[in-house]
Amino acid sequence: MRAPLVLVVDDEGPIREIVRRYLEADGVEVIEAADGVRALEVFDARRPDVVVLDVMLPGIDGVEVLRRIRATTDAYVLMLTARAEEADRLIGLSVGADDYMTKPFSPRELVARVKALLRRTRSGRPGQALLFRHLRIDSDARMAWKDDGPLELTTIEFDLLLALARHSGRVLSRDQIIEQVWGADFYGDDRVVDVHLGHLRRKLQDGASDPAIIATVRGVGYRFDDEAA
Repeated sequence: MRAPLVLVVDDEGPIREIVRRYLEADGVEVIEAADGVRALEVFDARRPDVVVLDVMLPGIDGVEVLRRIRATTDAYVLMLTARAEEADRLIGLSVGADDYMTKPFSPRELVARVKALLRRTRSGRPGQALLFRHLRIDSDARMAWKDDGPLELTTIEFDLLLALARHSGRVLSRDQIIEQVWGADFYGDDRVVDVHLGHLRRKLQDGASDPAIIATVRGVGYRFDDEAA
């Protein structure tokens, strides 16, 4: 089996160097890019398993790089940011990042998070489509429809919907959702659940009269509420 391939994107050479040394010491192959344009070129040429992506990049910034990556692939993305404010840390998650870390960071923790991403799988369990009053979800095709119209979901949004739908009527805590979608060894902030669920809910509820298919149970978690067909 080939070694996992990680693309490290940062305009600071010393940061790329230390991340590369720590990852290679753990058996990971590393490729590098110093700006957004080069990152996309390298990504298209090599198709890495994980991208460690700085937000502040010359040319094309990290969030735009992430958007373009998400348009073509499900590769895992861990974002780096020097901004400590919560809104800035979560901006990457809103367009499909899997995890984030703020600078300065521990290289050992970064390696642990990358390895955790490499152990995860995007694919759902095989099985028949899930049929509900308003929704149809096909885990094999990784597609979902609401009232016969296709839903344009990101990879994480689909995984969240599938995890909740498989436990229809039950309340799942953030920790339970993280374990099913991100994996039991996820190292990030559990607010990642709220960010992606917020986007998913907006896609499921087009108007004020539409049913709230995903309900919040205060202090506990979230529940999928759509009658089985």
